Amino acid sequence: SAIDEYKPLDATTNPSLILAAAQMPAYQKLVDDAVAYGKKLGGSEEEQIQNASDKLFVLFGAEILKRIPGRVSTEVDARLSFDKEGMIQRARRLIDLYKEVGVGKDRILIKLSSTWEGIQAGRVLEAEYGIHCNMTLLFSFAQAVACAEAGVTLISPFVGRILDWYVANGDKKTYEPSEDPGVKSVTKIYNYYKKFGYKTIVMGASFRNTGQIKALTGCDYLTISPKLLAELSKEHVKLTPTLSVKEAQACDLEKIHLDEKAFRWHHNEDQMAVEKLSDGIRRFAADAVKLERMLKERMFSTENGK
Repeated sequence: SAIDEYKPLDATTNPSLILAAAQMPAYQKLVDDAVAYGKKLGGSEEEQIQNASDKLFVLFGAEILKRIPGRVSTEVDARLSFDKEGMIQRARRLIDLYKEVGVGKDRILIKLSSTWEGIQAGRVLEAEYGIHCNMTLLFSFAQAVACAEAGVTLISPFVGRILDWYVANGDKKTYEPSEDPGVKSVTKIYNYYKKFGYKTIVMGASFRNTGQIKALTGCDYLTISPKLLAELSKEHVKLTPTLSVKEAQACDLEKIHLDEKAFRWHHNEDQMAVEKLSDGIRRFAADAVKLERMLKERMFSTENGK
């Protein structure tokens, strides 16, 4: 209903959003269809649950695609965040499931955690399979540079979660939008990409307030929650882009190259990014487990008179 109201170009899903939606009465038909699919394929209990879970993600994605002109992002299980081959296999599986319901890979972005392994999985999926990737849980400049070098379609650098960390770990509790550490992080990444001609799309994500959004006007894409879209829709002010290719190209930035050793070192030097990446992976993994538990109950608790 929010998509129908605000008419975005693209939309995204993640385990937390799917978990919340799967518990709403309006979406029980999708859950039932996913459960039936998992059972039909058979195999061990674990395999049936995994197949049902993958199917549920795809069914939600396919429903969203009926309402938007662009692409939907579908996330690979966060528990595979350090398993390059596992991520590649799961991504290809999701694309196959979309194909089964008549959706081509051009309308899908596969979301991968921006670990070194995730970024290299993205490199392979883009170059060898033509599968477009959205690198998520991106907090450090090192992650952004590695993603650009891997040639992925899109990155989702987080703004709000960066701010959360600085508020929790520093003396300063409020920031002007232009001084917001999350806004500054995305601004630097955007300027670096545009200065050196990288094609990867920068999509600012994870906003806490409309000030952050307005401070990133001019960014390639922004992914915004319905709540903040509602707030923005009530404002009638003229926005001047704060980011532009022209200004980015005039920035004093040095091009760097990161192999695995350099990436791990530079990322490790950013305490905020290290903590927020691992925290994000744990949170998404925990919600994936909750979703599987819910599916397991649906699939097996009514059997044998239990």
